[in-house]
Amino acid sequence: METAHAADLRDHFLVPGLFETGEVHATYTHDDRLVVGGAVPGSGQLELPAWTDVLGVESHLERRELGVINVGESGHVLVDGEKFELAHLDGLYVGRGSEVSFAGADAAFYFVSAPAHATHPAVALNHAEVEPVAIGSAQSASERHLYKYAWGEDLATANLQFGVTVISRGSVWNTMPPHLHARRTEVYLYVDLDEDDRVFHFLGQPGATRHLVVGNREAVISPPWSVHAGAGTGSYAFIWAMAGENNAYTDLFPVSLEEL
Repeated sequence: METAHAADLRDHFLVPGLFETGEVHATYTHDDRLVVGGAVPGSGQLELPAWTDVLGVESHLERRELGVINVGESGHVLVDGEKFELAHLDGLYVGRGSEVSFAGADAAFYFVSAPAHATHPAVALNHAEVEPVAIGSAQSASERHLYKYAWGEDLATANLQFGVTVISRGSVWNTMPPHLHARRTEVYLYVDLDEDDRVFHFLGQPGATRHLVVGNREAVISPPWSVHAGAGTGSYAFIWAMAGENNAYTDLFPVSLEEL
């Protein structure tokens, strides 16, 4: 990473192009075996692909669990035939062994799947009903609200954690000072940016950070050895998702500004 050109960084750590109408796209990363994807049903219905050649299974969730968040307008997800209506930023957890499909003319579904050693039931996660945690301050340009959907408590999962953080208007930073998750990979998907806005996302080891310039609905993979923090040119939100050795949300290692 320290000697990579900007194009190399984008090739290895940025996940663009997930959201195309009528299609399902995804990236498989060997970092904790996460699958990061997007489904935009349009006028039809889309099935969650098995990607048998990559995952070695006949059904995507045969040995995995899934987190879904709708980054578009209202739509629904079918889990073994049961319909879950999702508005903007509503989430859904789906346990191992289920069959999943997506529908909604104006919906855009972001999903992350991870290997699972146990099976848990599907749970709808209404954004408006999740009590946010206030973080940061306007004075430090880091005021934001953290919505914990699956985070190792309340909702049972095998390994997966995910949720949404909404940056307050007038603030720019999403995580500063940053931290490391030595026992898990984390992925950020940046959403709700205006067309001309960007987030400058910092990654790399403390003392040797680099950055990516990230647009709306683009994701960044942060391996366990990499910090993850960003500053935006306008208002935005981001979806965070993690999987690894455990699902304890507070299992992290702070990095001071001096270390950066």
